[in-house]
Amino acid sequence: MADTATTTALLDLRGVRKSFRTPDGHERTVLEGVDFRLEEGDIVALLGKSGSGKSTLLRIMAGLIKSNGGDVMYRGIPMTGPAKGISMVFQSFALFPWLTVQENVELGLEAAGVGKDEREERAGAAIDLIGLGGYESAYPKELSGGMRQRVGFARALVMRPDVLLLDEPFSALDVLTSETLREDLLDLWDERKIPTKGILLVSHNIEEAVSMADRVLVFSSDPGRVRAEIRVGLPRPRDTESAAFRQIVDEVYTLMTAHARGGGVEAQEQLTLGYRLPDTTPGKMVGLLESIAEAPFNGRADLPQLAEETELEDDALFHLFEGLRVLGLARIAAGDIFLTPVGKTFIEVEEAERKAMFADLLIKNIPLAARIRKVLDERRDHRAPEDRFLQELQDYLTDSEAERVLETAITWGRYAEIYDYDYTSGVLMLPEDVVEEMEAEEANEGDS
Repeated sequence: MADTATTTALLDLRGVRKSFRTPDGHERTVLEGVDFRLEEGDIVALLGKSGSGKSTLLRIMAGLIKSNGGDVMYRGIPMTGPAKGISMVFQSFALFPWLTVQENVELGLEAAGVGKDEREERAGAAIDLIGLGGYESAYPKELSGGMRQRVGFARALVMRPDVLLLDEPFSALDVLTSETLREDLLDLWDERKIPTKGILLVSHNIEEAVSMADRVLVFSSDPGRVRAEIRVGLPRPRDTESAAFRQIVDEVYTLMTAHARGGGVEAQEQLTLGYRLPDTTPGKMVGLLESIAEAPFNGRADLPQLAEETELEDDALFHLFEGLRVLGLARIAAGDIFLTPVGKTFIEVEEAERKAMFADLLIKNIPLAARIRKVLDERRDHRAPEDRFLQELQDYLTDSEAERVLETAITWGRYAEIYDYDYTSGVLMLPEDVVEEMEAEEANEGDS
């Protein structure tokens, strides 16, 4: 890697901030105080939970959207839009189905005003380079997922970029295909068969990040910023079973699951109404608790080992970890997850008692669930439209995120049987047996 004291970075971000306005005018900050440098010869991986602003940051670097503050420079020059030397590969294949492979790869060159003969020559070379020679006249529907993503790489590389931005480009592929494509890209990089001088990869996969990158950056959430940096320092190709590799993976897991206020076994923090409920279900959380409680973990599990045992993707696991943490069923410390006393009791009791415990934990720890139940308790008919709660959430979250959070709260509350929901009318209501109990209590009070 180049000496940062004497060279100009390919990309240099200083104090970058990005916010969006909700429909009612409230400002929501997605990124705050982001500092980052991409040097020549660098592959950097950016890891963070869903909604932490990683993809937004990548689009700022690509010049597709503007920041609200701070400096974004490409080779020392402030960016005012897309830079000629930066290309991006997206998670979705984003190919035009009515165009052939050759025509899809040529698109960027055509937009840049490159002549027909040069377009054809450069596109053909890029297609050969990425391993799709012979498929120039094929249409996307004729290609496998891995082949379509190779077209995405060829379309980016044909522009001969200094910087290649990768937004989870392997996540939509099966394990074998993604591994092959990663190895092929690294071979092109290490053998200097591509002109690219720096790569930034956004990923949810910790092993993928450690196997590819020279540096791994851990991103925090709400708002997003770089929280930690780990230098990998292992030669490629990397032995994913080596002690040195596993140690780095374990270190990243520890940082990724460390809570922003300390990460240990500290007292439960007080959440707000706008807290982003993790995108998981009670059934999945119960299943993970049972896995941790059983052999070989017996109540305490090493995070990388648990990921390997459950075969769950890292992002899904992080949502599960967060759900168990905020409910007080599990804690995370030193790269391990372990059951709390409440979690141990929860696993040991029967289903009916589990639901009762889940209901108590939900009301105690999740403000949105408590708000929904309070409103339903107080209303004469014990019913309320979902829009009533969506409007409150939109003070804190984007419309789509508010909908997701409310849907999650509804799923959790229905499992706990603290409220019910009619999908047809979009109305939340108290369960019938709860209403009957309330009416019986009111009648008894009247008689007394």
